[in-house]
Amino acid sequence: MKNTFGNNLTVTLFGESHGDFIGAVLDGVSPGIKIDRENIDKRLSQRRPSGKISTARVERDEYIIASGEYQGYTTGTPLTVLIPNTNKKSGDYEKLAKTPRPSHADYTAECKYHGFQDRRGGGHFSGRITAALVAVGAILESALADKGILIGTHISELHGVADRGFEVYGDDIATLNSSAFPVLREVTYENMMREIEKAAAMGDSVGGILESAVIGLPAGVGEPWFDTLEGMLAHALFSVPAVKGVEFGLGFAFADVYGSEGNDAFRIDGGKIVTETNNSGGINGGISNGMPIIFRTAIKPTPSIFKSQKTVNLEDMSDTTIEISGRHDPAIIHRARTVIDAVTAITLADAFTTRFGTDYLASKD
Repeated sequence: MKNTFGNNLTVTLFGESHGDFIGAVLDGVSPGIKIDRENIDKRLSQRRPSGKISTARVERDEYIIASGEYQGYTTGTPLTVLIPNTNKKSGDYEKLAKTPRPSHADYTAECKYHGFQDRRGGGHFSGRITAALVAVGAILESALADKGILIGTHISELHGVADRGFEVYGDDIATLNSSAFPVLREVTYENMMREIEKAAAMGDSVGGILESAVIGLPAGVGEPWFDTLEGMLAHALFSVPAVKGVEFGLGFAFADVYGSEGNDAFRIDGGKIVTETNNSGGINGGISNGMPIIFRTAIKPTPSIFKSQKTVNLEDMSDTTIEISGRHDPAIIHRARTVIDAVTAITLADAFTTRFGTDYLASKD
C-alpha cells in the first residue's frame, strides 16, 4: 500500500478502525515549529462526531506525540502521533465478512488483499484514520498561520441547500475555523440541519460540496509538470474518504464561458500585481499567482445506510441483500471539512519546504 504522501515533507498513515492505535508520521518537518496543542484539540473536536447528525461512535482522541517534539517544538526528526481506539464494537461487522457493503472498500479490499485485510469498521479504509491526518495537519496549519497563510472551508451545498460564498476572506475563515458546523449564514445552518435530520429519520444519508479558500500564499509556489500545486492538492484531496470530485476556481463552469469572460486580467494594486477576477482559483500553470486559492470538493453521501441494499455473497457467488446495523453518520460533510483543511495544510507545507527549504516553517518566536 502507498500510505505515504509528499516529496520533501511527507506524511505516513497507519492503523485500522478497530485496532489499538491509529497514527501518522511527519518526516522532513521543519525544526522549531511550535506545537499548538490547543489548535490540535480544536481541530480534532471539529472532526469528532456530535449529536444526532453523527455516528454514536465517539472517541476521545487523546493523542500522544511519541517522537519529534522537545519542549513544545518540533525537533526536525520524524514526528509521530498516536491516537488510541477506545470505543470499538467489532461484532457489528462479523456478518459482513462475505457480503460487501455497496460503495465501501469491502469488495475492492478483498480483491487486493485476498481476505487478509482487517475488515472491522472498514479497517485501514475507515474514515476513523483521518483523525491522525487532522492531528498532524493541525500542527502544520499553525505553522502556516504563523506565516500569514490561512485555510478555511465551508459547506457550500448540501442536498439542495446552498450557503453564500466567501466575501471578506480573513473574516470568513476566522468564523469557519471557530465553528462546529462550517457555514457562513445562520439560515443555512438551520436548513442543512433539517436536511440531515430528515435523511437520518429515513435511514438514509446526504452528501454535498465543500468550498475551501487559502489566503496569504505568495506567488511562485508549485512544481510543473507533475507536482503542480493543483495536482498535489488534488492528489491529497482525492485521498480523503468520500471525496469524488475536485475543481479549482471556476472549474467545470469554464465550459460555459468565453475566454474573454474566463481570463483573469492583471492590474497593480498598492504596488502588488493582482487579478481583477479569480476564475483560475489563484493558480496559473500549476503555480500560485498570489491570489486566494479557491477549490471545491464533492463529498458523497455516507454509504452506510439503514436500508436494505443489493449486494453479493462472496462465498457462494450469489446475489443477496444486506441491512447494515451499527453506528453510522447520516452525513459526514461537516466533519470532513477539517480533514480537507488538514490535507491542504500538509500539501502546502510540503510545497513550501520544496520551494524554500526545511527551515521556512519554523516559528517566529
